[in-house]
Amino acid sequence: MTPSTAVDLVVDPDAPAASAPRPSLRTGGTVATLLVLLAVSLVVVIGLGPVAIPPGETARYLWAALTGGRIHADEVTTYQIIWQIRTPRVLLAAIVGAGLSAVGVAIQSLVRNALADPYVLGVSSGASVGAVSVTVAGGLGALGIYAVSAGAFLGAMAAAALVYLAAYSRTGITPLRLVLTGVVMSFGFQALMAVIIYFTPDSEATATMLFWSMGSFGAATWGGLPVAAATVLVGGVVLHRHSRTLDVLTFGDEASLSLGVDTTRVRRRLFVITSLVTGAMVAVSGAVAFVGLVLPHLVRIVVGASHHRVLVVAPLAGAVFMVWVDLVSRTLVAPRELPLGVITALIGVPVFLALMRRRGYLFGGR
Repeated sequence: MTPSTAVDLVVDPDAPAASAPRPSLRTGGTVATLLVLLAVSLVVVIGLGPVAIPPGETARYLWAALTGGRIHADEVTTYQIIWQIRTPRVLLAAIVGAGLSAVGVAIQSLVRNALADPYVLGVSSGASVGAVSVTVAGGLGALGIYAVSAGAFLGAMAAAALVYLAAYSRTGITPLRLVLTGVVMSFGFQALMAVIIYFTPDSEATATMLFWSMGSFGAATWGGLPVAAATVLVGGVVLHRHSRTLDVLTFGDEASLSLGVDTTRVRRRLFVITSLVTGAMVAVSGAVAFVGLVLPHLVRIVVGASHHRVLVVAPLAGAVFMVWVDLVSRTLVAPRELPLGVITALIGVPVFLALMRRRGYLFGGR
């Protein structure tokens, strides 16, 4: 990438140019395709499972639920499977996929590291400690079935605060200090979680640890969807409003300062936003690896490196991807359920290695 290209990208990533009209057209076509694919995927995947229901019937049940329509008495059981069990789970998968992809894009720019993902700052490990602590100690009982999720979110926020305080110095926050601090603190939180499990030989605590460390949508409910959806929506909008700033950060602190960007203030703001969204995602699904790492790179291949475009396409791609990953999770070895992290790792590792060999791998490069 030449200096002149970088300046054009920062000033106006969507400015029309006679020599390069293709990215905007390609982005629009990609968004339209992903929206259609997401809608079709939701209907198809909701109907699939141990009890398979044709897409037409699934769409009819969903329409009846949304409009207050009537169904026959002999269809009540099937309707309950569709609306009360599968629909919230599949929607949560789409929400988490969108959130992790968007945060992955921002984190990679925030720390200027192509290997960064939403969990690199220790948020997921802190959430695991919070979830296991609530399970063992029985705290937050007033929240009922949401107690563990609330504990996970509080643990995630505590971890984010500790990482920020540890990484902060008189010169502000540098990408390297932030990454190293997040990685080290993550190991510390994992050790703390192991100690809690070790001194509390309870099968429930062990199961909770596995859930938060490998991910699952098995606990999805209608009650938990609004908060997760609102968090991802607000976080995505805020990150998109910072898209030009994210473009600048990828060129380094010196270039950012020369263009009038206060890197310390911007990183602090982006750190808070990404931590909140990541904490909310981990609280409802556990830690799902590789989504926020691989999807941003795949999207950049299609629409280019401009965050104005990537932050529109990546959430849609992540939503579609997680919907199908969840289907594999709950059907491949039914009636047992595979952890989401196992499936995303089996897909993500070879894909990322292929990307490295194909592109030689520079952040946002070609």
